[in-house]
Amino acid sequence: MKRRTLLASGAAAAALGLTGLPALAQDAKTKVGFIFVGPVGDGGWTYQHNEGRLAVEQEFGDKVETMFVESVPEGPDAVRVMTDMALKGANLIFTTSFGYMDQTVEVAAKFPDVKFEHATGFKDAPNLATYSARFYEGRAVQGHIAGHMTKSNVIGYIGSFPIPEVIRGINSSYLAAKAVNPDVQFKIVWAYTWFDPAKEAEAANVLIEQGADVILQHTDSTAPQAAAQAKGDVITFGQASDMAEYAPNPRVSSIIDNWAPYYIDRTRAVMDGTWETHQVWEGIGDGMVKIGEISDAVPAEVKASAEALRDSIGAGETHPFTGPLNKQDGSAWLAEGETADDGTLQGMNFYVEGIEGDIPS
Repeated sequence: MKRRTLLASGAAAAALGLTGLPALAQDAKTKVGFIFVGPVGDGGWTYQHNEGRLAVEQEFGDKVETMFVESVPEGPDAVRVMTDMALKGANLIFTTSFGYMDQTVEVAAKFPDVKFEHATGFKDAPNLATYSARFYEGRAVQGHIAGHMTKSNVIGYIGSFPIPEVIRGINSSYLAAKAVNPDVQFKIVWAYTWFDPAKEAEAANVLIEQGADVILQHTDSTAPQAAAQAKGDVITFGQASDMAEYAPNPRVSSIIDNWAPYYIDRTRAVMDGTWETHQVWEGIGDGMVKIGEISDAVPAEVKASAEALRDSIGAGETHPFTGPLNKQDGSAWLAEGETADDGTLQGMNFYVEGIEGDIPS
């Protein structure tokens, strides 16, 4: 059903915040809101989510109205922004960062007639769904290329926050690099931000000073690309979006988060009344994770093997976490041929054997 909200007064709005939104008119536009953790022009994570928003507009035309708020801090202020969006008549709200999880749960409980979707989280409700991508699959392809191309055998990784998603990415890329280059070492710098070009550039430069000639990042700006380009002999990979302006070198490939089909599908479900809560975790095979073009800076044989790995992961023939594997402390984790289960991956709080350093608490 298409819905429209009329907010008569401040008192009525406050009441709606406790009781949910009333039934809405059949001929109104469906309103879809997006809460973004960074600016839409970040070139990475938020940029790609906003591309999904624009795809919703293109798909449905004047049947929908989208709204967004960018650079919303993770924490209490997110409650205010989500509440305001619901009171403005949003029928569906996407909250697009892990740190919005508890705030999304809180606001969803106050607006039972609004549908909420939280990216990368694990808490749901009758009107709250979760969705994420298997980014670690793309990290394996990056690690494969990185392991082949490093000359110093030092690969740097810029971590955002020590949450399972980022730890999975570090482990996956390390294992793939180690599989093709037993001498590889990982250096990890935690930036404690999703988007801060100055901090990200500083992290990249620290890693380069430590001997890294390959930089992987789990932060959202293109600053590490620029730092590598200034250095001249360091390669990088686009994060969340293609960052193709830095191709063919230093950016030799990328992970692309393809949210558009999901956003279109879930908007359509609200419009036709079939929306239900769920927990979705899709990867290369589903098209939610894509590997950006591998540039000519990568040797042809490495490009071919990386594409073969991508296709094998997408077909379900290869799992980035396949035993025998130990945890960092040497304790057994996966037996020969055993693959990691989703529950362990979603809560991953340990490094695999071979990675040095501690995970910050």
